[in-house]
Amino acid sequence: MVREGSSIDKALAVLEAIAEHHRITDIAATTGVSKSTVHRILQSLVEWGFARTDGNGGYEPGPRILTLAGRVMSRFDPARQAAGALRSLHERTGFTTHFAIRSGDEAVYVEKLEGRRPYQMPSRVGMSLRLHSTAIGKAVLAQLDDDEVRAIVARTQPTKLTPNTLTGEDLLAHLVEVRAAGYAVDDEENVPGIRCVGAAVFDHTGQVLGGISISTLAMDLDPDAFRELAPEIVSAAREVSLALGAPTTLTRR
Repeated sequence: MVREGSSIDKALAVLEAIAEHHRITDIAATTGVSKSTVHRILQSLVEWGFARTDGNGGYEPGPRILTLAGRVMSRFDPARQAAGALRSLHERTGFTTHFAIRSGDEAVYVEKLEGRRPYQMPSRVGMSLRLHSTAIGKAVLAQLDDDEVRAIVARTQPTKLTPNTLTGEDLLAHLVEVRAAGYAVDDEENVPGIRCVGAAVFDHTGQVLGGISISTLAMDLDPDAFRELAPEIVSAAREVSLALGAPTTLTRR
């Protein structure tokens, strides 16, 4: 619903509503804007090319929306959009903070904020990471359907990198737990002596894009204390997702 008397809010609400609703009655019910005002706004949107009639008495998004979206996406930098949420997470926890984006059967770090510790994590921007043994990777895999996960596993043939690394059916069963929890923990599964906790990040289509995580030496934080930080990670991942245009109704999948 929009604020009473705000013509800009009403126009934007109608513009957003035509992504899902075509009839004036439905748009009015969704936005709380009167049908006469909705009709007037739609006429203006049609003139500007942001809406068009569908030939059945309804309306749908117009070609100018696609043109504008294309221009915006060509300049869209996910790391820059996520910067605020990542900095906030970094300040609250003090641990090394990462943002990685899925690239095929792996993920790639696109941002790293070093923790406030007398040591540095071995990760770096541009470095690829495995999906089966990292917190971000497992958080990503948990958002994919089982067939896609099995296909990735078949292609990559995950191996044990440490005694704690999960592979095969153990990994697949673990991903069910990750999906239910909404976050993943790398308990010295990728690199001995390093623990991470991560959560998935979604794009404007609602599909998993990558994930964020915090990392530290295992001796600095025991597993139980690390899991207590999970709500911070999940909240930050939601902020990043919203900054990337993910649906506002999306919490976790």
